[in-house]
Amino acid sequence: MLLLLDTLALRAQEWRHGYDLMKDTGLLSGTLYPLLMRMTEQGLVEAEWREPEQLGRPARHVYRLTKAGMALALAQATTEVRATPSKAAFA
Repeated sequence: MLLLLDTLALRAQEWRHGYDLMKDTGLLSGTLYPLLMRMTEQGLVEAEWREPEQLGRPARHVYRLTKAGMALALAQATTEVRATPSKAAFA
């Protein structure tokens, strides 16, 4: 979930297709879509249907972080920075 959260946070204002998220995270569809559904239920991600850009293509879901999701991503990034030892600690 943290990998997906970080990936969505990189372009937080953009709506992202699941396929693009699969490519960016390396997660398989059987992992990605349940995560997206769970994160949507938790209010971290919002999802909506988009009409196809090309005639004859199916409608697709798009996803982006909510304010709560972005706050969690920032909190997680801050926690990771604090947990990473500095080079000075090893000098």
